[in-house]
Amino acid sequence: MGRWQPNAHGRLEQAALELFAERGYESTTVAEIAERAGLTERTFFRYFADKREVLFSGSGGMREFLVTRVAGAPAGQPPIEVVVGALAEAAASYLEPRRELACRRRAVITDNPELRERELVKLAKMASMLGDALRRRGVEEPAASLAAEAGMTAFKSAYARWAEGGGRGSLADLVRASASELQAVTAAGARPKG
Repeated sequence: MGRWQPNAHGRLEQAALELFAERGYESTTVAEIAERAGLTERTFFRYFADKREVLFSGSGGMREFLVTRVAGAPAGQPPIEVVVGALAEAAASYLEPRRELACRRRAVITDNPELRERELVKLAKMASMLGDALRRRGVEEPAASLAAEAGMTAFKSAYARWAEGGGRGSLADLVRASASELQAVTAAGARPKG
């Protein structure tokens, strides 16, 4: 192995996802991930605290992106539109270019209860951060929290459909469609027939 190899982070992520799919998350070791990537365990730990972090390392940048988008949304735009717009932009910027990895990541998380719990915590933090960003824009409670939670609900639904649906539509479009569906479900006229 050479001292420096390009894109170590990406290679480690790719190797981990391949091994998680082949052997399962629990059965894969950091040493195996590093070996598959052609790197050392020491290099692995420069990028990730543990193998779980391979699956969750990108969320900090996405949270910052969302806060920036919420802060920069046009004045007077309804809170739910601000949140959905920010989530759709984040989907296009962060997840669409990495669709294959994002879909593999979701499959690994779905198969592991500990990782599902971690994913829910991550999404709850995003909703809380979105609510905080809306409050800084002057949106009062409970509107700020409700818009943030509703936006995250639409995002989760869209992400599941996108990851399972092959090539049908962009994640950004699915986020907007899910938000519209949620709005239709909660509209006063949306009552069961019969």
